[in-house]
Amino acid sequence: MGNKFTLVLNREITDDELQTLRDAGVDAVVGRETSRGADDVKVTKLDFDTDVWPSLTEAIQSSLDAVTAIPELSVPTLTVPAQQVGDPAVVAGDLVGSDPVAVGAE
Repeated sequence: MGNKFTLVLNREITDDELQTLRDAGVDAVVGRETSRGADDVKVTKLDFDTDVWPSLTEAIQSSLDAVTAIPELSVPTLTVPAQQVGDPAVVAGDLVGSDPVAVGAE
């Protein structure tokens, strides 16, 4: 079992941007959806379940760095579900809890 989290990007990404993310090591299931705000903007959702990085913190930071390296692309929402206690992917200093954590604008 890997590190699980979701990034919702501020807009829909292009195929070239997706390839740039893949080249940077982003290994996520990509979805496209409409935001639930007043603007109904099309956004990209990246769902991660990865064991490439030794900790959840490193997995999130690496993914955020890759996304924000693309001009005008940002992450308004990061969701981290509860990680299974005792999972070797979760190490000291990582977020562990019983409820999902959402950060960002809705």
